[in-house]
Amino acid sequence: MKMLHYVVGPIATNCYVLVSDDNEGIVIDPGASGTRIGQELEKNGVTPVAVLLTHGHFDHVGGVKDLVSFFKEKNITFPVYIMKDEMATLKDPMINRSGFMGRDMQDYSGLITDTFEPDEKRTIAGFTFQVIPCPGHTPGGCSYYFPDQKILFSGDTLFYGSAGRTDFEGSSTSAIIHSIRDRLLVLPDDVTVFPGHESETTIGFEKVNNPYAQF
Repeated sequence: MKMLHYVVGPIATNCYVLVSDDNEGIVIDPGASGTRIGQELEKNGVTPVAVLLTHGHFDHVGGVKDLVSFFKEKNITFPVYIMKDEMATLKDPMINRSGFMGRDMQDYSGLITDTFEPDEKRTIAGFTFQVIPCPGHTPGGCSYYFPDQKILFSGDTLFYGSAGRTDFEGSSTSAIIHSIRDRLLVLPDDVTVFPGHESETTIGFEKVNNPYAQF
């Protein structure tokens, strides 16, 4: 296993690619620069087999279309997943935040080819993961937990020493506190957390240092 990491878009969104020993890649949150991400994967000999979206904000989904198109031209196709409860965010420009920063209002729901149920477990490219529902930053956001690798992709729910914003339409402070405290910080201390923005952390560090853990 190896991990590729790209920082993309105007809000410096973390896009991660989890790569198997067979060079199959799971792309998490290609928020912008889809063509560039595709070129980087091609350069590294990685074939994408799925895109996982933690939530539907424009800065986490904005690169999907170009990434899909880049590989479709090479006769490579792959599914794009999000949790079922987040489809409403993708459809509603007021919730997905498109139209901000000079962008056109967008319905991103057409990017999705399949959806996950809350707490669903799935195996892709040899990696088994759990879809952990994490409402708060958005109504239907989630985190992806890979227990065998001891890694968590937390999207904009849990950050290093902080949490995602809850002043957007569809956000909820009480919900994100519940998501962090009762859904994520119950994971083992040695799980490495890869958030949607800024630097990585661990569950053990956040249990002690994150103010949202103290509510």
